Amino acid sequence: MKLRVLPPPWRLLTIGIVYFAVMFLGHLPDHLILFPTRTPINAGGAVQKTIPFQNGQLEVWIAQSRLARAKGNPEVYVLRFYGNADRAERWPAAEAEMWSDRAVEIWGMNYPGFGGSTGPARVSKIGPAALAAFDELKRHAADRPIVPFGTSIGATATLHIAAQRPVVGLILQNPPPLREMILRRFGWWNLWLLAGPVALQIPEDLDSIRNAKAIRAPAIFLLAEKDEVVPPHYHKLVVGAYTGEKRVIQLPGAYHNDPIESAALANLNNAVDWLLAKAISPHARE
Repeated sequence: MKLRVLPPPWRLLTIGIVYFAVMFLGHLPDHLILFPTRTPINAGGAVQKTIPFQNGQLEVWIAQSRLARAKGNPEVYVLRFYGNADRAERWPAAEAEMWSDRAVEIWGMNYPGFGGSTGPARVSKIGPAALAAFDELKRHAADRPIVPFGTSIGATATLHIAAQRPVVGLILQNPPPLREMILRRFGWWNLWLLAGPVALQIPEDLDSIRNAKAIRAPAIFLLAEKDEVVPPHYHKLVVGAYTGEKRVIQLPGAYHNDPIESAALANLNNAVDWLLAKAISPHARE
């Protein structure tokens, strides 16, 4: 039996169709960037809350600092977004202790497809989900200040919120400019045949450079000196683009996932004093 071989033009067309289908219809950014899990995790003392979102729900974990519990009412809210392989259950209860000298309530959101948030996990859903969580927290907090705080890919969600909603300030830890990282860091070894289409599919609402240029609220940047996931020169692209007033806290010797400790934690608390003072100043109110 003789196999029929396609002529060269048809072979090229077939290859092109397959390439297009895989690159643009296969949800590559979701598979390459997000690492969702649903395994149960001990949330410590955090309390679960669900928010309606796109015919499903977002899962939020809430914890208060000791001072907030003692007063019976938080004075500041922190809306927390974590990394692309992390979960919100792990952190709010522990992080609330970092704010022991403030009456703070932390809301940590699981992205769609993570934990109890309904899926699928899509990069395109991060921005809308972040706004939904902020709007719900705003209804709850009324006129009390909300500080969005994002780590790694969570910083893209935080920047999107601050570009779309009035915030008193924001905290960004190891912020990645996703498009620039994909093209510059990963494009060379595949001649941009993979990196180009993936970068094109990063939604505009997660364009950290564009969002940074649009924000006027004060920001605190926490930057790991030895970040192996988002190399420091990519942090600097976001910091340089940020047009609002900013304070940069270097984390000497720290890697991407290292906790904020010791002197860095003291510096963060001092910077938060500055940020909240800006929020209640007459100029900020105006």
